[in-house]
Amino acid sequence: MGHNGPLMSFRAGVLASALLASAVGAAPPVLAQAPAVPPDFSGIVRQKMPAVVAITTRQLAEEQSQAMPDDVPFGDLFRRFRRGEGPQAQPRRSSLGSGFVISADGHVVTNNHVVENASEIQVVFSDKTTASARLVGRDPSTDIAVLKIEPRFSLAVAAWGDSDKMEPGAWTIAIGSPFGLGGTVTVGVLSARSRDIHAGPYDDFLQTDAAINQGNSGGPLFNASGEVIGVNTAIFSPVGVNVGIGFAVPSRTAQAVADQLIRTGRFERGYLGVRLQEITPALAQALGRSDAKGALVASVEPGGPAEKAGVKTGDVITRIGDQAVEGPRDLSRAVARMKPGAQAALTVVRGGRPQEITVAIGQRQEERSSQTGGLQAPDAGGRRLGLALAPVDETARQRLGVDARGVLVQRVEPNSPAAENGIRPGDVIVSVNDREVSRPSEIADEWAKSRRENKPILLRVNREGQYLFVAIG
Repeated sequence: MGHNGPLMSFRAGVLASALLASAVGAAPPVLAQAPAVPPDFSGIVRQKMPAVVAITTRQLAEEQSQAMPDDVPFGDLFRRFRRGEGPQAQPRRSSLGSGFVISADGHVVTNNHVVENASEIQVVFSDKTTASARLVGRDPSTDIAVLKIEPRFSLAVAAWGDSDKMEPGAWTIAIGSPFGLGGTVTVGVLSARSRDIHAGPYDDFLQTDAAINQGNSGGPLFNASGEVIGVNTAIFSPVGVNVGIGFAVPSRTAQAVADQLIRTGRFERGYLGVRLQEITPALAQALGRSDAKGALVASVEPGGPAEKAGVKTGDVITRIGDQAVEGPRDLSRAVARMKPGAQAALTVVRGGRPQEITVAIGQRQEERSSQTGGLQAPDAGGRRLGLALAPVDETARQRLGVDARGVLVQRVEPNSPAAENGIRPGDVIVSVNDREVSRPSEIADEWAKSRRENKPILLRVNREGQYLFVAIG
């Protein structure tokens, strides 16, 4: 009877055993309950689909690939997807990803790599309507970006959930636009938490087996209650498409980054100024430690927050505040979540004796440099000015023969607004919108203001001793 034969025989055997047990006066065996049928997610999908958007951009093709860095284990098996990449990329190209609305006033969360280098950004809703979006801010370290669209009537919003409450085996639902197929739903379970895929110093990914493919990047990963517990970001794949191993930035991280980007346009990440090392069993034995827990300080940056507080090479940091430090990544994540200027109590073991050191948390170098108007600095209008800038110090004034204060143009990004309007390396910007400037951040501020007000920025430039005005829109 085909496949029904074994099944029927099994049932008959169970029935015969039960009758036999009854005949001899024994209690019948307890039959195992059938596994629960997976829930129907159609209600959640129907409710949350309007809050999920596809994101299309026009981009400058500066880089040739969005694969993970070369030093990542397994190389190109980890992928963060962007449409249109490859060695034959055109000077300008379209990119497609996903995102989701998090506020009624029109803030949209996506991945940084979806909108990086974008000159134009559009969001496409499930009803096929579109809206222009501007870049509010982005954080490459966590691959999170926030966009802003004009609010519209009854804008659907996705609510954040708590990724820390998710346990392996829990249902997860991914909604996005894989391969441009908007409104695609895939379902799976949470495979693991706190995955380190060596994409960066703050890796703490959720792993899911819900299908994630090209175009899913930036889309939400929901729990069974319809709350966003992750932002789909990368997959592990030997063939470039889903094989059941996808990764999402946990909502604990994504929400904190998004909130600060909305408030300030950038994410300030705490900085300690130490190089940390895992404690191996051999190192633990050499250090006279009973276990391999903690973060070994391999070096201390001169002049950094840790050195100023008295941290020394060879110290083992075991706690920060009330949080235990199991390894270097625990400490890196904890410090990164702290605001620059905050006081942190470190418990360090030195010479076998624990002691407490209070450190004033600093600001990471990449965040400091991103506020100088450099090539990677985001702006409020979704388009960078395209300048690498430096203050004009006394040495530069003598070399350039410049008497006035100003800001030196070190490099100009090709095809950027600055390049299109004739700004050159070696130019000294002395004023912006009739405001004298001496710091790159002042130019970045004026550029962001001009983008918000949708008007050109007016630069007064000293070029080889001659002054000229340049308007950049």
